[in-house]
Amino acid sequence: MPLLGPLEQLGQFAYFGFRAVLAAPTSFVRPRELVRQLYAILIGALPLGLAAGGALGAVVWMHLRGALVTVGGPGAATYLPQAQALAVVLEFAPLGAGLIVAGRSGASLGAELGSMRLTEQIDALEVLGLSPLRELVGPRVLACMLALPPLTVFIAYLAILSGYVAEAIGGNMTLTEYKNATLGVLYPSDVIPAVLKTVAFGYLIGVTGCYFGMAATGGTEGVGRAATRSVVTSIFLVLVSNVFLVKLIQVVNG
Repeated sequence: MPLLGPLEQLGQFAYFGFRAVLAAPTSFVRPRELVRQLYAILIGALPLGLAAGGALGAVVWMHLRGALVTVGGPGAATYLPQAQALAVVLEFAPLGAGLIVAGRSGASLGAELGSMRLTEQIDALEVLGLSPLRELVGPRVLACMLALPPLTVFIAYLAILSGYVAEAIGGNMTLTEYKNATLGVLYPSDVIPAVLKTVAFGYLIGVTGCYFGMAATGGTEGVGRAATRSVVTSIFLVLVSNVFLVKLIQVVNG
């Protein structure tokens, strides 16, 4: 019996997520709200993406160069571009994009819909015969799903570029050598699944933020709790789902 509460909440969350999947495609019929949400999520995350991409590339370069030289000697540094490209594109960029959107947009979705719930705007939609899932949840979930892949590509590109800048300052590899070495290990069969897995991240973030926002109670404190729960749960789901998605991609690729 003590597990009844958590299990019931988990079932409600899963059912809400299923209904959100059905509501998301209807956003294309009324694209204005979808475009507004996509703009807010993607453009709003670009400054953090810029900082994350630049920092990731430089930090990964510093760690990998030292590790490669220590393990394989000075000649092993020639494998740095390949190692950096694989680490950034396959893991750091997708995960970084997911965490950025979870932290920024997860809180925004929870607070926005929580405020709408407490000011009875959602109740007003239902009185007018409109579905809050189609009008509010669908566009937000779909916007999160569409925003993550381009943000991932943006972060990955910046990370590889900043890695070359670090190499140009502290190494001896030319731009052509660095570019050829990087592109030589980035196969579509690896890159495309790594980027597309962020669609699942976006779905989880959008559903989580909307779920806690729609369920908000208790005045302004309730809005704060909804935003906090949205961020914490979104980050948790992104991290956990990433493990399963990586394993799934490895199984599919054989």
